[in-house]
Amino acid sequence: MKNSLNFTAVITQDEDRMFVATCPAIPGCHSQGETYEQAQKNIEEAIKLCLNVAKNDRTYRSTIDFGQDKSSRFVGVTEFQVPQPLFV
Repeated sequence: MKNSLNFTAVITQDEDRMFVATCPAIPGCHSQGETYEQAQKNIEEAIKLCLNVAKNDRTYRSTIDFGQDKSSRFVGVTEFQVPQPLFV
């Protein structure tokens, strides 16, 4: 999409089975949902709200990573299964 920004969101599921979403590039940008899809929708709205705040708050805006550094990009998340240590 022309004139758009790309932000990565990380979505995990907590012990209460709620989906918790965060946008690491935007400090304080978090949301949640009862389903994965709801968490996706909610974090997108949270990103838009945070950017709206940044429009008028230069200090907050300066903390956001708008991705000008193209040397790295999100690739994925991998889960590893390892033997449980005896002390756990």
